[in-house]
Amino acid sequence: MAVSRREAARRCVAVFDTGFFRALCEPARIAVLRELILLGRGDIAAIAAQLPQDRSVVARHLQQLAAAQIIRASKEGRHVFYQIDAGSVAARLEGILAITRLLESAMGDNGTATKASRSDPHKPLAKRRSHA
Repeated sequence: MAVSRREAARRCVAVFDTGFFRALCEPARIAVLRELILLGRGDIAAIAAQLPQDRSVVARHLQQLAAAQIIRASKEGRHVFYQIDAGSVAARLEGILAITRLLESAMGDNGTATKASRSDPHKPLAKRRSHA
């Protein structure tokens, strides 16, 4: 299905301008995500124990990651446990890949660097000449 460049650009921007990327652009949030990955599953106390931020700040980061469907929370009694929502993240990344392929097809023959890199991913692209 061929789409115009304008439509491809609209779809691409719609995907890239999402809470998913906004949630991942904060270094402190990435640190929270890293701790959660290392734990596998944890509550706020376990996650915050290894971080310099107050628990309230870590809790806000967890809420933003959950809102972006990067992690999921489950309540057990009085505790809320968090873990990576791998299926949701994978689906989001597959969607991004599909939009990127759509964009590539809309660009037509103008993507020469992309074509060169696909033919031999280990071959370096031609270096630019310095005009110093």
